[in-house]
Amino acid sequence: MESRVSNRHRARPGPYCIDQEKFMKVGFIGLGAMGAPMARHVHARGLLAAVGNRSQHKADALAAELGVRAARSADNFADCDIVVLCVSLDADVLENVAALAGVLKRNALVIDHSTTAVETARRAAAQLAAQGIAFVDAPVSGGVEGARNGRLSVMVGGEADVLERARPVLESYAGRIAHMGAVGAGQATKAVNQVLVAGINEAVCEGLALAEKLGLDAEQLLPTLMAGAAGNWFLEKRGATMLRSEFTPGFKCAHMLKDLRIVQGIARNAGVYVSVTQQALADYAELIERGFGEADTSALIELKRRG
Repeated sequence: MESRVSNRHRARPGPYCIDQEKFMKVGFIGLGAMGAPMARHVHARGLLAAVGNRSQHKADALAAELGVRAARSADNFADCDIVVLCVSLDADVLENVAALAGVLKRNALVIDHSTTAVETARRAAAQLAAQGIAFVDAPVSGGVEGARNGRLSVMVGGEADVLERARPVLESYAGRIAHMGAVGAGQATKAVNQVLVAGINEAVCEGLALAEKLGLDAEQLLPTLMAGAAGNWFLEKRGATMLRSEFTPGFKCAHMLKDLRIVQGIARNAGVYVSVTQQALADYAELIERGFGEADTSALIELKRRG
């Protein structure tokens, strides 16, 4: 196996050229609420060759829908120039990277859209670099709506020339692509993003729980708040549904708790006290204990309603 991989690496042609986009083959691993619509955008651009998922039936279904290959192992991505990861946990990223490092061609590229620790991104990059494979950490923000609409904000850590190679893929589902620095900088930016998201969620849910207790008319309240300094994405997208106790997930409570634990570690290493994050950690842990793990983060209003 090692010999075959080594020979394939030596046979690989020179560095990728942007003009070769029309010949590019892209694989996509992780077909959840975010990953599946992102993979569809890559397919719409004519680049998708293979899809994979831990639950094989999801890969089989999407592959049949789009007319691409359903991967059953890392070997099924061996001919891909770029492989995109959009998985849940740091361990999932490292497991996939280890498998891909053994089969991808030299000068291939792995784009990781998962939310992980900074050190996980650096470990993944180092393991792939040892095989001549490039890597960028590129976590995203914008929720399921952003993924479906192709308007995600992508925060990229890695070399500038590697980012340029990734652009044809990223542009298929991004509203904004920002190069934040070296490998790990994308994940550092996502940590900051999640601090803000958690704080906004806390404030909006608390405010709307108060509004309910005061008997305010939601149809008048929400547009009035949105027209002023209190306006924000979470209030606009989730305000009406949370007041109706509808918590169809755009971003799950369980995923928020996972992300906030990553933020907690990053903040601790940076020597920053994040009191809002600490409160959000406690709240989302309680929500999960109460059975809201698969619900949207706007289910936080259930805690605020208790008084």
